[in-house]
Amino acid sequence: MLTGQNVLVTGATGGIGQAIVERVAALGAHPVIHYVQNVSAAEELLSRIGKKGTVVQADLSDAGGATELWEKSVSHRGRIHGLVNNAGIRATSRIEDSLAEWQRAWEDDLRINLLAPADICRVAIGHFRQYGGGRIVNIASRAAQRGYTEDHMPYGASKAGLINLTKSIARNFGKDGVVAIAIAPGFVRTKMAEEFMREKGREAVVGDIPVGEMVEPAEVADLVAFSLLETQRSLSGATLDLNGASYIR
Repeated sequence: MLTGQNVLVTGATGGIGQAIVERVAALGAHPVIHYVQNVSAAEELLSRIGKKGTVVQADLSDAGGATELWEKSVSHRGRIHGLVNNAGIRATSRIEDSLAEWQRAWEDDLRINLLAPADICRVAIGHFRQYGGGRIVNIASRAAQRGYTEDHMPYGASKAGLINLTKSIARNFGKDGVVAIAIAPGFVRTKMAEEFMREKGREAVVGDIPVGEMVEPAEVADLVAFSLLETQRSLSGATLDLNGASYIR
């Protein structure tokens, strides 16, 4: 159970984020629901969990957005017990693009998928040290493990960096009670995956998944909730694969 824990979930209005918020709330946590623009989706999610949460706005594409989000969350709740870095984007970047387009895609993906999580982890670690510990769960990707498509290379690279960040935090700050875990799903049944399927076809999505289906958001949420349990201290530093046997280490 997560009773009494305050858990900040970034990108909470997306498919995975909503499932995470609902799952941790069901286990007794108080979710801090992050959104960028879609306040109605955030408020609707808050209603679904019985108003037992807090809604916070921040734009992670801004250099100071992640730190601002953390500071707002702390001002609302005082003590944060868990951080779930779930917000992510996937820009299209082809080697045939102009240099400016190519660099823009890399900068956008790195900002949201790696630099913003790094910034918020920075302030979270300081906070956790002050209070005797805390937990960080970073939502990475199968793409970080095996590479990605030729027109989405920034996404895979940024998620690989997120996994390495997770390991570094676990190794360096475990002595301070900080637990850091990465979860690396394959294709999750979200709007992003559905758009990719429309673009590339169903076979490109599930053709090499032995179980024959995409990951459900609820599966990711269950692993997040498990990772937030105080009993799972020795899981720190791990990357949990969730990909239907489409990538096996």
